[in-house]
Amino acid sequence: MNWLHHLIILPILLPIITAAALIPIDERNRTLKGVIAFASTVFVFIISILLMRMASSSGEGETGANVYLLGNWPAPFGIVLVLDRLSALMLVLTGLLAMATQVFSMAKWHRAGYHFHSLFQLMLAGLNGAFLTGDLFNLFVFFEMMLAASYGLLLHGSGLMRVKAGLHYIAVNLAASSLFLIGVSLIYGATGTLNMADLAMRITTIGPESRMLMEAGAALLGIAFLVKAGMWPLGFWLPATYSAATPPVAAIFAILTKVGVYILLRLSMLLFGADAGASLGFGQSVLLYGGLLTIGFGAIGVLASQAMGRLAGYCVLVSSGTLMAAIGLGNGAVIGGALFYLVSSTLTICAFFLLIELVERARDAGADVLAVTMEAYGDVDENEAEKEGGVAVPGTTAVLGLCFCACAILLSGLPPLSGFLAKFAMLHGLFNPSSFGGEAQVSGAEWAYTALLILSGLAAMIAMNRVGIRTFWTSIEGTIPRVFLIEIAPVLLLLTACVFLSFQAGPVMRYMDATAKSLGEPHNYIGRVMSAPRVGPAAGE
Repeated sequence: MNWLHHLIILPILLPIITAAALIPIDERNRTLKGVIAFASTVFVFIISILLMRMASSSGEGETGANVYLLGNWPAPFGIVLVLDRLSALMLVLTGLLAMATQVFSMAKWHRAGYHFHSLFQLMLAGLNGAFLTGDLFNLFVFFEMMLAASYGLLLHGSGLMRVKAGLHYIAVNLAASSLFLIGVSLIYGATGTLNMADLAMRITTIGPESRMLMEAGAALLGIAFLVKAGMWPLGFWLPATYSAATPPVAAIFAILTKVGVYILLRLSMLLFGADAGASLGFGQSVLLYGGLLTIGFGAIGVLASQAMGRLAGYCVLVSSGTLMAAIGLGNGAVIGGALFYLVSSTLTICAFFLLIELVERARDAGADVLAVTMEAYGDVDENEAEKEGGVAVPGTTAVLGLCFCACAILLSGLPPLSGFLAKFAMLHGLFNPSSFGGEAQVSGAEWAYTALLILSGLAAMIAMNRVGIRTFWTSIEGTIPRVFLIEIAPVLLLLTACVFLSFQAGPVMRYMDATAKSLGEPHNYIGRVMSAPRVGPAAGE
């Protein structure tokens, strides 16, 4: 067998080994621990790129799924890992975010508490496992691994607000995990399997009574992931939690909501897609209308936010709502653009969370209150403002301002960057679905989706302009923040990745469209998993 095939397990195995190896090292050697953890993350990122090339090696109309049988037991009896275009995309995205946030944390934040890098590696293993697993039970295992590590990371750095938000976050996610377990139990009781491919095969053959039980379990499972994805009103916890976390933790948390979106996309297309029989489209309307409400709620929150941390948290909700509504539309052409948007928005929000900490070093809370009061009552000396025109802008402030402008353009969806191209791709697929065999007629819900896409971008533009002017143009204290290269480099890396997506939009969209087509043909995924051969001596038993 090709040795590359065994790389599929490494994005899970390597972070776990690294996390265990880092624990005995004394906390006074945090720099050494950081270097080891970063080397592991870089290695995982390189492996993820190789896995993406492997998943893309087949034709555009095929799934390109590679199945790894742990323990050499055939599906559905053994544990399987499944690599396809979608899971490979999420692995690469996670690896890029992980590298950026780890480098940023090594400036100072990894010293704010114990075992930061071990917790980070365990969360990375849980994320990669959730993207690769082919059965619901191990999805729960990796999901809990990810959540357990995220609990520790959220509390990292202590402080009243972090502890309060952390306990709230833990309570909400424990409730969601309970629903997850109940849902999985109901599905197993109705179908007798938890392997996703085998489950997709059995859905078409189960009777009416078992179908009701299975759909009840799927609904509970869906609620658990909707909580994680932040659908309104289940995402009430998200803005306060993300704004309370330390900057590198909040930045990597940008991918956690996408785990919920990924699983919703995977299960809705695989279990309730074209071959689902009587369960065709189950839960699709909930995703559509819930996603639309989430976009509206997030846009209102963006406009109402005065603090940049909360603004970024509501941007996460807008991003999640956009993706959930796209899944609910059930249009393959829209899903291709939505995957582009997923990558672009996640990179941007991660960069924005890191940037906030750098920008706010030069701000004073009392000066902000005074600036807002002066703005509200028009108490500004115009002559004095004119005299200050032409004052040189320090280099650090200029770089931070340019990064802030890039984030504003990307979050608002303005041309020419990837935020605009992603929204344009979604709207193009909405009004021209013929390439995916869809109908040309546009429904009321699709018009609402179009309007909310535009209005949410307008809300982000207004909010970012307001915050940017208050921060960079009318700053009263005029303090120049001290920023290290190790802190600004990750922000520039993430924004450069968005620029790369803009210049390589053609090849990127071809990959996304091929991914959407493979998701719309679940029989290819099912066939690859169920026919995966055992290897070695066991194959001849």
